[in-house]
Amino acid sequence: MTGVPASAAGGTGKPAPGGKLGAAAVNQASLWNIANILTMMRLVLVPGFVVLMLQDGGYDPAWRAWAWAAFAVAMITDIFDGHLARTYNLVTDFGKIADPIADKAIMAAGLICLSALGDLPWWVTGVILFRELGITLMRFWVIRHAVIPASRGGKMKTLAQGTAVGMYVLALTGPLATLRFWVMALAVVLTVVTGLDYVRQAIVLRRRGLAEESAARAAKAEAEGAER
Repeated sequence: MTGVPASAAGGTGKPAPGGKLGAAAVNQASLWNIANILTMMRLVLVPGFVVLMLQDGGYDPAWRAWAWAAFAVAMITDIFDGHLARTYNLVTDFGKIADPIADKAIMAAGLICLSALGDLPWWVTGVILFRELGITLMRFWVIRHAVIPASRGGKMKTLAQGTAVGMYVLALTGPLATLRFWVMALAVVLTVVTGLDYVRQAIVLRRRGLAEESAARAAKAEAEGAER
């Protein structure tokens, strides 16, 4: 967890009175930074979005508009919290865990609500959620060897998913209803294509990591043998 600089905390750079107490206060202040607050706001918006979405049976255009507003705020905070954390050195262990959870939670809530209301086929929700969960698990699978970087395709996928789900949340009719179908189709295609690309990257990185570990062990064994 990143500590708050003494100047930012109103200090002089000298140890705070109380030693451990002062350090604890600094750590607590670093947790409650703007990036983490935005992440927590997004987590709180998830149940709020679901309640708004399902009001009056889930088909009232006014309630759907409020649900869209909650979803839009959640997606916008997703853009800003990570940018703020990296730009102003506000990265914390809490943020690393909570940010991806909040991202997946709001998207899953939107997809599941839409499918439960019959607005979106369950197979679309299944494909997207399976991909998101699978890639998250795959990142953990290879994290010992390397970190799979976010790709441009992955960012386009996220934008397409957010736009498509947002359009389905609104009670659209006519040409806009037709347009949202094609936006969702694009989101599904990008979801599958980028998912397969992540699988390829994960396999390559894992093989490379295992090869490097094997070479390091062989070099160590050879060095130990030479010493004898």
